Amino acid sequence: MTSSNKGPIETLIVAVPETAGSALYGMVDVLLAAGNIWQTLVRTEPEQRLFQVRIVAPTREAFKCGHGIPVAPDFSVADNPKAQILILPELWLGPDEDLHGRYPELMEWICRKYKEGTLLYSACSGTVMLAETGLLDGCEATSHWGYQDLFGKRYPKVRFRPEPNLVFADPAGRIVTAGGTTSWHDLAIHIISRHCSPGEALRIAKVYLLKWHGEGQLPYATLVRRNPHADSVVRTCEQWLSQHFRETDAIRQVIELSKIPERTLKRRFKAATGSTLIEYLQNLRVEEAKRLLESGAMPVEEISEEVGYEDPSFFRRLFKRLTGLSPSQYRRMFQPVFRASGAIE
Repeated sequence: MTSSNKGPIETLIVAVPETAGSALYGMVDVLLAAGNIWQTLVRTEPEQRLFQVRIVAPTREAFKCGHGIPVAPDFSVADNPKAQILILPELWLGPDEDLHGRYPELMEWICRKYKEGTLLYSACSGTVMLAETGLLDGCEATSHWGYQDLFGKRYPKVRFRPEPNLVFADPAGRIVTAGGTTSWHDLAIHIISRHCSPGEALRIAKVYLLKWHGEGQLPYATLVRRNPHADSVVRTCEQWLSQHFRETDAIRQVIELSKIPERTLKRRFKAATGSTLIEYLQNLRVEEAKRLLESGAMPVEEISEEVGYEDPSFFRRLFKRLTGLSPSQYRRMFQPVFRASGAIE
């Protein structure tokens, strides 16, 4: 689909007080630059406006979104503006915070636009807003990996996938969701490629130094997340494992520490944390391995032994399964970030 013969593609971006300003205005800026910024820089092609981007909000009144960034909406939902594309950008929401009961008129309007044929795109926690409409029920979707537990509890009808950077909810791609935070870059590249041309998407990526996150979200996700719960026995086991995960017989020792039957502990541990005992132990070990890979030059074989695995081959397979990358790939990807501080162990 191209816009060269049909005029700019009418695009709306939803904004509410919870919206992240960087994602909102970043998307506005990149889409408005499509068709003209590269052409301006290289001076070899005529400039054109490929997208007409406007902001829509529950009302037309100006407000401040996340971190006090001012927003002046072009439309309210009551104006019911027409659009080929509707984008729901990132929101500042806690990992246990949904949008239930908020913005009912906005939710109804999003559903109405979808029924009218508008294509829906969401980035990061914007998928929480999309899930609240019910349009994702029975569909696959992604968001920031930190919202996996929220979707399991509040939106169980959504088939949440924390690993990809982009997910089509349906074969036709009428609803597309993107992963965490800067995955709006991926979404912008996809939108420009899909609605204009792959060549223009590539040019925008080069101008803005946008990286396609083909590796997905697994390399960025933390494997150990503390789930609030009231089981004191499980909490004691979690604390002990966080200090003794390197020990080869850690599972046996923590079972003895719990002073309850093994089957009972495993059942309660899974119910409280969402992970089995062995999964929790593996996550602790791989998180420590990630830290060592990020911060130093220790060989992978030594890291394997350091975190509790005598078999480096098993460690490599486990690391790849949990992070999506081999240990050496992970080191190449993240150690430069650590080096930026000027400190390598």
